[in-house]
Amino acid sequence: MRILSILCACVALVGCDGVVVSDGGGTAPTSQSSSGPSRGSLQMFRAVVARVEPVAEQVCRERTRGANCNFKIEVVDDPREPPNAYQRLDQSGRPVLGFTVALIADVQNADELAFVMGHEASHHIEGHIPQTQQRAIEGALLGSVVATVLGGSAETVQTAQRIGGTVGARRFAKEFELEADALGTVITKRAGFDPVRGAQYFSRIPDPGNQFLGTHPPNSQRIATVRRVAASL
Repeated sequence: MRILSILCACVALVGCDGVVVSDGGGTAPTSQSSSGPSRGSLQMFRAVVARVEPVAEQVCRERTRGANCNFKIEVVDDPREPPNAYQRLDQSGRPVLGFTVALIADVQNADELAFVMGHEASHHIEGHIPQTQQRAIEGALLGSVVATVLGGSAETVQTAQRIGGTVGARRFAKEFELEADALGTVITKRAGFDPVRGAQYFSRIPDPGNQFLGTHPPNSQRIATVRRVAASL
């Protein structure tokens, strides 16, 4: 059970150190480092949060029942962190949308930032964290049972738990990313931004390809998903 707890903690993206947190309402850090985003980028970030956050919360209320839709915006104010965005739950279960200062500096326009924000909010709305946790637990238990039946040692059983948990957690990871891209397109559009232009961010980041048990689908598939959904709106 200790291994299962570790797996769940990792899947839930338990928080990073050294963050600047706003309590909603579109606020963002006012300071910047020499290698961080420019003042213009920070102003753009505030403007995008002010427009996307209320739309994401409205979509959350429309599509869920009993879920916490009060998003908190979190900025990792550490220039050593690479461009990244994530969604996690804090200790009270409140959804947190996190962005590194490198990502804020890296996006080329407000549409890209809005799409990334809508994508991360969609992970919460679609319930991807609890689904991934459940599949990790199921995979770990299955691995443990198989190793035990085959007469494995305690160490072998623990290894099987780890492998099973990883496989379970990643089994639908790419599908979850595409679901978040699709709903993120809707949120981006409703907030008044261009999701197709925003998805061009994928053309500038490394392509993970179609790896077995990969966590992300090919960039071309993600861009195609955004175009398809945007054309239907």
